Amino acid sequence: MDHDRKVREFYSHAVHCYESIMGQTWHHGDPEAEARGATPSEAAQILDDKVLAASGLQPNERAIEFGAGVGGSMLYMAKTSGAYFIGLSNNEELSQRARHHAVEAGLSDRTTFVTLGDNDYKTLLAFPDNSIDSIIFYESVVHVADKAAFFKAAHRILKPGRKLIGVDWLQRPFGEHQTEAQIMKYMQSVNETIAIPWHGTVASYREMMEAAGFKMEMARDMFEGVKCWGSTPKDQAPAWLNYDGPAAETFRQGKMALDAARDAGVFTVGMFVAVKAG
Repeated sequence: MDHDRKVREFYSHAVHCYESIMGQTWHHGDPEAEARGATPSEAAQILDDKVLAASGLQPNERAIEFGAGVGGSMLYMAKTSGAYFIGLSNNEELSQRARHHAVEAGLSDRTTFVTLGDNDYKTLLAFPDNSIDSIIFYESVVHVADKAAFFKAAHRILKPGRKLIGVDWLQRPFGEHQTEAQIMKYMQSVNETIAIPWHGTVASYREMMEAAGFKMEMARDMFEGVKCWGSTPKDQAPAWLNYDGPAAETFRQGKMALDAARDAGVFTVGMFVAVKAG
């Protein structure tokens, strides 16, 4: 099975699991907010606010969220910023659910959800050069095989002086796990169970964005020096391990693989802000 189809099929099952446990927002929260006692959903919204602040989006400007899922963060950002948002996904079931949530939120006039074909992410040919005011991604580029191509396409369609802002899953050396083999002892299972071709690092994402033509304003490990247990409260673990919906064993195995990588310290989340020269 080719990778894009694998991701699409994964999310056709994941949508049932993820919405039942996490609701409509499927990304990590702001670590500082969680340290202050914020819930995962509150911390995720605080991170949305930080991403919006970094984007500089103004009312009625146009933004893209790449990998918008069922629309949770995008709908919040559209409402908060007053900008128009286009959500991209390679799974029509996710797009349909996101459209439904947009109608419920009264935001269908400010949001559009588009289902991409396999490989469309490499070119984003539906969008003209210099036409988009901001591009945002939350834990989605990790799922694509040709990450460098996506960053080049993002650079092409952004207006000069505007920004790409992203949060994504990464791998890293940590503690006694320093070599690629030691890291992959944990990360390979994450890749296999969660439909990920490969995890980048803070450095490799920076390099790919710079090669695409971006100037970096931020490239950082959000959990520098500590194990990334963010947004995974212990009292939520039974919901994952006892989930009995579609492809339940896949999500139980994925939870166990990800928790093992978190505990080894080799899994983390990075944040990136990149600007297209004006």
